[in-house]
Amino acid sequence: MCWKTLLLLLLCHNAQASVPHRWGRAVLFPAAHRPKRSSSLPLNPVLQRSLEEVELLYEFLLAELAISPDLEISIKDEELASLRKASDFHTVCNAVIPKHIPDIRRLSASLASHPGTLKKEDFERTALTLAYAAYRTALSRGHQKDVWAQSLLSLFQALRHDLIRSSGSRVSP
Repeated sequence: MCWKTLLLLLLCHNAQASVPHRWGRAVLFPAAHRPKRSSSLPLNPVLQRSLEEVELLYEFLLAELAISPDLEISIKDEELASLRKASDFHTVCNAVIPKHIPDIRRLSASLASHPGTLKKEDFERTALTLAYAAYRTALSRGHQKDVWAQSLLSLFQALRHDLIRSSGSRVSP
């Protein structure tokens, strides 16, 4: 009887070890993993898979962006906007990154308790959320400016902490 229990425990341990860790932890950007049924948006879109795509993302960010009253982000440059990667940029900016203070605070809290370094796509999305928060901070006035600035600061600290962790160096805060 004892050997059966031992075998069962060993089997359970092996089964638990084979489950990917991504199932056991919360997803930082849940909208990327569950697109709306009615849309044709890609599941978990990623913008940077090569150096050329990193440079293209940089061009998108340097180009003039338009943010509509309903918070829809678009690239004003028609030539850049017509590129295939611009569609992924549009999807990430409009369907994945958080745009409201409670959602950004939730993301910041999740980032603060996130073990290890961020995956490439999570880092990318956090950086885009940081850029969006910077834009909203610049446009805000009074108390709203303070709220957006605090969100901007917490996202910056999370990215800085991740960069320090990934480089393996120890820098005091």
